[in-house]
Amino acid sequence: MEPQEIREGYLVKKRTVLNYWTAMWVVLSEDGLEFYKKKTERSPKGMIPLKGATLISPCQDCGNRTLVFKLTTASKQEHFFQASHVEERELWVKDIKSAIRCLQGGKKFARKSTRRSIRLPDTVNLNELYTQLRDQDKGVKELKLEQENRIFNHCFTGCTVVDWLISKEKARNRVEALMLATGLLNEGFLQPAGELSKDGAVSGDKSIFLDHTRAFYYFADSGFFCEGNSSEDESLVKDEFRGNIVKQGCLLKQGHKRKNWKVRKFILRNDPAFMHYYDPTKGDEPLGSIHLRGSVVTAVDFVPDGTHRPGEDRVDPSRARGVQKREVKNERRQ
Repeated sequence: MEPQEIREGYLVKKRTVLNYWTAMWVVLSEDGLEFYKKKTERSPKGMIPLKGATLISPCQDCGNRTLVFKLTTASKQEHFFQASHVEERELWVKDIKSAIRCLQGGKKFARKSTRRSIRLPDTVNLNELYTQLRDQDKGVKELKLEQENRIFNHCFTGCTVVDWLISKEKARNRVEALMLATGLLNEGFLQPAGELSKDGAVSGDKSIFLDHTRAFYYFADSGFFCEGNSSEDESLVKDEFRGNIVKQGCLLKQGHKRKNWKVRKFILRNDPAFMHYYDPTKGDEPLGSIHLRGSVVTAVDFVPDGTHRPGEDRVDPSRARGVQKREVKNERRQ
């Protein structure tokens, strides 16, 4: 019996030989993790056995890269993967850990049974805590804060998070609240917004800056953007990022000039409705944006760029041009 496929999708993987990052199509089964250069390929570029493997998330071994998890095999080979957003990473990590536990216990992978086993009484669920923080009514309020002639939108201070954790009885005292807030920052749920918080993120003791009234942070999946002394044109560009994130993830996108297909991370925002796309292997600067107001979305089975699918009739371009010329001559005669 073939192993059951549990999850599949695009992840950014660190190459072991040339030490660079590239987008791969990854398939998780009950006993291994296969990765492909393209989704359509039949033969994987590699396979990571899960028996005896260990997983670390979050992983801090990759410099400034966030949303990374590390999978170490029984033979001590290390593999690094990066997700496009927090929820995506959590789903991959949860399923991989469940598959590893099932292999150790000789059990069949089942989402319901493994989901119950994850929730230990003394274990803090940072993913659940983050969801409560993001609650519009009962969570931490996203504000417009000003500092050094710069305006930080969809933002809040570190001490606000600490105060919220204590007031909601998520922590018994300020020390515990700082530990939880630091965990949220390490996991990538919270992101530093200003210079003070960014300095704290790369320092040895992040908790000192988390409990500071001038250290600004934002939720990883919020519509955060910063604006300063800019021109009207720059302000118009910033307006694209005002909307809340509705959906995000990786898709294949066709290029405008070369017509080749590449994996791109897409972020969909509303009010105003924009879709920005990024290189998932690089930084947070978008490669481009699509204004969705007045746009029409159509599902198609093929792209009319000269390519064709197997089984479809293909017209010779030279014959097609001849037909077009004859039609033009007929029109002139009429």
